[in-house]
Amino acid sequence: MARNYQKEYANYHSKPKQMKDRAMRNKARAIMKMLGKTFTGDTRDVAHKDNNPKNNKPSNLQMQSKKKNRSRR
Repeated sequence: MARNYQKEYANYHSKPKQMKDRAMRNKARAIMKMLGKTFTGDTRDVAHKDNNPKNNKPSNLQMQSKKKNRSRR
């Protein structure tokens, strides 16, 4: 069964909470880039240690492989 991306966006990704969370994840990557811990084209993810995308304190951010970051919990 194929994914219906348009429906998925309408039902989930366009919600205000999800939009804010996505913006904060993007901001976390910018913070890590500013700190020199990542670079453009880096294949790793920025992970939030407490799983809260709104907590962008440098002590809460770390770089992880995509496999490890997306498989936890």
